[in-house]
Amino acid sequence: MALAAALVRAAAPMLLRGREAPCSAPALHPRRLLSCSTTSDAPPPPARPLASKLAEPESQLPWREAQAEILRDIEPVVQLIKDILHSDRYGDGECVTSKDEIIIVEKLLAYHPRAEDKIGCGLDAIMVDRHPQFRKSRCLFVVRTDGVWIDFSYQKCIREYIRKKYPSHGERFIQEHFKRT
Repeated sequence: MALAAALVRAAAPMLLRGREAPCSAPALHPRRLLSCSTTSDAPPPPARPLASKLAEPESQLPWREAQAEILRDIEPVVQLIKDILHSDRYGDGECVTSKDEIIIVEKLLAYHPRAEDKIGCGLDAIMVDRHPQFRKSRCLFVVRTDGVWIDFSYQKCIREYIRKKYPSHGERFIQEHFKRT
């Protein structure tokens, strides 16, 4: 486009042969190639994209990518726990299968802020039952080797997992995706 503008400017004197260029017409859009403006030597202003076509700010890109990665990472475990708690897969007081227990212990319980207190003298099983105070809520319980069972929050486990694995974006993710901290 710059080459075309240069050619037009160079050829204009030869085409007009001493006549002045008519400038009585109103100035055309500054981006037009042939303008009647006498200050046509100035380059056209840069084109600005529409607001709807603007890309996300650079500072948002790492956050969006991290958010998507965290969701991909935790979603399988969250879906498993929701299935365990909210379906008839396990009845009240029933222990989970060894396959589910391995996932719960490795992906959740290991990250609980008070995991050692919850496990105590040793882990015998993971059980699904009604919470003793909130009878409408089903939750997970650690069944210890001494026969004592104690509830634990899978959401606390996931929050702590996110904080440890994603230190730069974990807190923001938790604030935006979890109701309580």
